[in-house]
Amino acid sequence: MTTKSTKPKAAKKASTVLSSTSTGKASKSAAGSALTQVNPKKVTSTKVASAASKVLRDGRTSSASKSAAGSALSQAPAKKLPTAIASDTKSGTSSGGPRTLKK
Repeated sequence: MTTKSTKPKAAKKASTVLSSTSTGKASKSAAGSALTQVNPKKVTSTKVASAASKVLRDGRTSSASKSAAGSALSQAPAKKLPTAIASDTKSGTSSGGPRTLKK
C-alpha cells in the first residue's frame, strides 16, 4: 500500500482542472483521483492510471492537468514485472538487451 498523498499545491491544481469547462475527460479523471488521494489510504486504480498516463503524453494538456495526472500516477500501485523479466533483473541481465558470448 502506498503512503503518498496529494499535497495542497497539487490538490489546488486538480480542483482547477475539475472546475474547467474545457478540460478533457482523461484530465478530469486524473484530477478527481488526485483529489481523492489527499487521504493517503486511497490509491489510483489501473483505469485512472492509464488515463493519467495519456494526459502526461498529450502535448495539448495544461500544466494543471499534467500536475494532477502526475500526482495521481505517482500514487498508483507499482506494476509487477512478469516472472521471466523479474528473474532476469535479479541476475543483472535484461530480457531485451545484448548478451555477450563466452568462448
